[in-house]
Amino acid sequence: MRLTIAAVGRLKDGPERELFLKYAKRIDDAGRAVAFGPLVLSEIVEARQAAAGQRKADEAERLLVAAGAADFIIVLDESGKVFSSTAFANFLAARRDEGRRTTAFLIGGPDGHGDAVRAKAQLTLSLGPMTLPHGLARIVLAEQLYRAATILAGHPYHRS
Repeated sequence: MRLTIAAVGRLKDGPERELFLKYAKRIDDAGRAVAFGPLVLSEIVEARQAAAGQRKADEAERLLVAAGAADFIIVLDESGKVFSSTAFANFLAARRDEGRRTTAFLIGGPDGHGDAVRAKAQLTLSLGPMTLPHGLARIVLAEQLYRAATILAGHPYHRS
């Protein structure tokens, strides 16, 4: 199952981007054994309209375009479902096993997600109750995707 992270904003060159790319490569390497990957990052420019509703609508349209032909869409939002790492791995494995070809994770801009994204999402996922900077959310998500692959492969990275 291919994995896409579509996010509003761009990770600047430096430690955040390097750490994200480190986990993306790990997912590509470890994911082969469990049919996960590759991981593709699609970054869209933050909208500039005056009103928050217009910004969210514009970003929602572009996030959905970036998600492409994904047949399972997960929206990240602090109000979403919280998983343990093992439960998240099992959830993703179930999507893979039911024949999903691509799962897209959508990370909105500072104003949150527009209605179009929320309407298309099959799951709203929370990385926890605390608000995270969007760049850090990408890194945490990438690490959890890598962790999911290692859990499913029986690799000792995850010790619970």
